[in-house]
Amino acid sequence: MSLRKALAPRNLGTTETVGGDVAVRNELQLKRGSGNVFRDLGRKSGDVEQFKAILAAEIIKALDRERLSVRAAQARTGMAAADFSRIRNADLARFTVDRLMSIINRLGSRVEVKIRVRPTRDIVHAGTA
Repeated sequence: MSLRKALAPRNLGTTETVGGDVAVRNELQLKRGSGNVFRDLGRKSGDVEQFKAILAAEIIKALDRERLSVRAAQARTGMAAADFSRIRNADLARFTVDRLMSIINRLGSRVEVKIRVRPTRDIVHAGTA
């Protein structure tokens, strides 16, 4: 049996033997996400992490569009080359939203933010429990 055939989608919840004595159990559960992977994973600061990831992606797009190395980005913005390396590697823990927005501005782009506040279903307020 080819690897492609062995890995092809099958009915959910079935068990079959593949390649002799190896049993494979296919159990997949599909769940619609919220559009924010960090929130879906239960991260407390999921909204901030999502926003930072979007800003970092825009910085990477600007670097790629201008074909800037981290050293060239440093020269243009005055920000450390190591910061651009961290952004390219999605190591965003050291960055605030404000700092990422400042980097985008220094690269010659502007950020427009639209905010929509919605109540969450999971929060229990005092007096309603």
